[in-house]
Amino acid sequence: MPEFHAHSGDGYGRWHRLEEHLRSVATLAAGFTRAFGAENEARLAGLLHDLGKLTELFQQRLQGLTHHIDHWSIGAWAALSKYPQRAIGASLAIAGHHLGLPDRSTLANTNPAKPRRDGRTLSESDLEVLLAGLEADGVDLPQAETFVGEITNQFTKSPATDMLDCRMLFSALVDADFLDTEAHFKRGADGMKRLREPGPELDAQWALDILLRHIDQLAQHSNSAQEVNQLRSDLFAACLHSAERQTGTFTLSAPTGAGKTLSMLAFALKHAADHGLRRVVLVIPYLSIIDQTVEVLRQVFASQLSPDVNPEHYILEHHSLAGLSYTADYDDRDEAQHRRQELTQNWDAPIVVTTSVQMLHSMFSNRPGACRKLHRLASSVILFDEVQTLPNHLAAATLATLNRLCTRFGSTVVFSTATQPAFTELNKKIVTLGGVEWDPKEIAPPDLFERIRRVQVRWPEPNERLTILEIAERLSQKSNQRSLSIFNLKRHAGAVLAECRNFGSEGLYHLSTSMCPAHRTQILKRVRELLADPAEPPVRLISTQCVEAGVDLDFPVVWRAWGPLTAIAQAAGRCNRGGNLSMGSMRVFNLDKGDAFTGQRLYPDIAYKQAADTVSVVLRARGTAAMDIDNPEVFREFYSLLYGLRGDAKNDNELEKTIKTLDFPEVARLYQLINNDTVNVLVPYDGEAFAELADLARHDGLSREWINLARQHSVSIFRPVGHDPLPDFMEPIPLLGQGSGVMSDDWFICRSPEAYDPLMGLDVNKVGNLLIA
Repeated sequence: MPEFHAHSGDGYGRWHRLEEHLRSVATLAAGFTRAFGAENEARLAGLLHDLGKLTELFQQRLQGLTHHIDHWSIGAWAALSKYPQRAIGASLAIAGHHLGLPDRSTLANTNPAKPRRDGRTLSESDLEVLLAGLEADGVDLPQAETFVGEITNQFTKSPATDMLDCRMLFSALVDADFLDTEAHFKRGADGMKRLREPGPELDAQWALDILLRHIDQLAQHSNSAQEVNQLRSDLFAACLHSAERQTGTFTLSAPTGAGKTLSMLAFALKHAADHGLRRVVLVIPYLSIIDQTVEVLRQVFASQLSPDVNPEHYILEHHSLAGLSYTADYDDRDEAQHRRQELTQNWDAPIVVTTSVQMLHSMFSNRPGACRKLHRLASSVILFDEVQTLPNHLAAATLATLNRLCTRFGSTVVFSTATQPAFTELNKKIVTLGGVEWDPKEIAPPDLFERIRRVQVRWPEPNERLTILEIAERLSQKSNQRSLSIFNLKRHAGAVLAECRNFGSEGLYHLSTSMCPAHRTQILKRVRELLADPAEPPVRLISTQCVEAGVDLDFPVVWRAWGPLTAIAQAAGRCNRGGNLSMGSMRVFNLDKGDAFTGQRLYPDIAYKQAADTVSVVLRARGTAAMDIDNPEVFREFYSLLYGLRGDAKNDNELEKTIKTLDFPEVARLYQLINNDTVNVLVPYDGEAFAELADLARHDGLSREWINLARQHSVSIFRPVGHDPLPDFMEPIPLLGQGSGVMSDDWFICRSPEAYDPLMGLDVNKVGNLLIA
């Protein structure tokens, strides 16, 4: 009998025996699912996933003699037909391990008797021939009569839970397949496969002890008011106490500046120590907050780790800018960097810090690379910071899925924010999708907001409207020389900034996403230095919403354009943050739509406008005296009205309807946290870095390494619509290097140095009428 192979030769020309690969993947996948009791179905998926390679036709494919061979469908059909209604999860995982999880309704199309429409050739149509070959190779499948697939067996009538169950099995199979294939190609001269070393393990009690010592040191050197320090201490104690409770869903509702991040981490570590959980995952919406968080965590743990543990491997960042800074010799990737990249593939680390996009898109993805990490979430503590940023139309599906992560996979989820959304208003939809209500346990003491009133909010009179000129004039006054003003649109912030310049205002600074990340980081650093200066020099920061969630700033005066209640409260969190003033001052204002500078458009989109209009309804009903942003009841009223206005509590949206059909590719397409229809422009903020990166791109073409470096020096703009030509300032980047003629359609170089203003960033007035993302 001929010897069949799974993969071509390693560095020494030794091919990967198929029988060995199937057994190894089955063993690895079963081990990955032990945390949630799905070993049998995972092992079956591993044994059958490459069944279609047991053919002469596929062996020819390995030799490059033929192409477009489907080796996965026959394995999926084997699981579906040999174990009817008992291995549907395994069948889906096998069918998707190369191209992605399919629509469940299309599983029957893996039947080799059905005609194919994708242009690929089935490696073998006779299932019995393949099963006989498997048996001849000594690979024993479980008895069909007694087999019970643990994932399929727990299928419910709650589609979001079934989809997550399938993705977790899929994740284990994909990770096992990748790891065993990698081990084959890393064989040494001795011929032994070399599985990568596992990542560091979480010793939760050790980590908690270090964190407790760090907190004691912070308390001794705090510059905040005593009332704020006491509140932080009480919140920290409450987190340690609540950590003793059983795993499940929790909320942490506490004022900004209360020390939520470290308190939440303390909860996670003690909870993990008490319940034997495997890792902590911090999910943060914005890269600017991630930078702050990782810096704090490394201050806590880096010096305490043993010399053989790299801090970047213990506290693993997974996002587009993680740990990559500009350097001319960016091709020099040392072993530590390579190891970090390995660990991000499957989150094999004790503490993971990632973005909401990375985390949630993976949980709703169908792609092998994105889903590969999901099985690591079982028996973990997952901390969502600034959870008010979760879009309403994704909330029910997200909560139903996270509930399942807790009830089926032994994890704990914490939602942290100063402005906790009233997600229980969506429980009818959550139960339909996931079978269980959203019923989290609150961690924080109930009186925190009452105890720390640091800001006096002045609401506008019913018909009060301010022009751009009036706002600029007031910001230029001495009483506002140390102030933060926040606008909904870049156009408004830019117009106020220009008028403040005309008034001769000192200490003007600006923040928006028209500025590249490196620029924004430098501005924030400078503003913090000025605010800490006892001489109190002027510092007027005129910003868009990018400054609100999680950015650690402390101004005595804040101005905030009318917007959603969550945005107003987050803006207040940048006012008198340390509690060193008897009371901070915050002014909420309405812009005058009749002002030529303002324009008719006041908000970024319809959803934002609806949320802003809902605040007007609440204000009229309660009156200014009762419009207390420190009162959770105000937020419950806001969210109740908002969900009713949008119909979110009643009518299914397109995503929720698609989840009910278990269409994995379409759900992945519909679940979008951000508008992806953007392109990236390398900008000349740092002349030296820009010149070197531009030269590299023009000569060598686009590469993953280049993109990782360029993100710090790039700005995202909306893609030109329809047949609109590319603006003159956008130079396309070749995909394959100089002279290739093949150009990227989403990365460009800024041709015009004058287009990047040192104060405003990429200036639309200098490059034409172009919207910036």
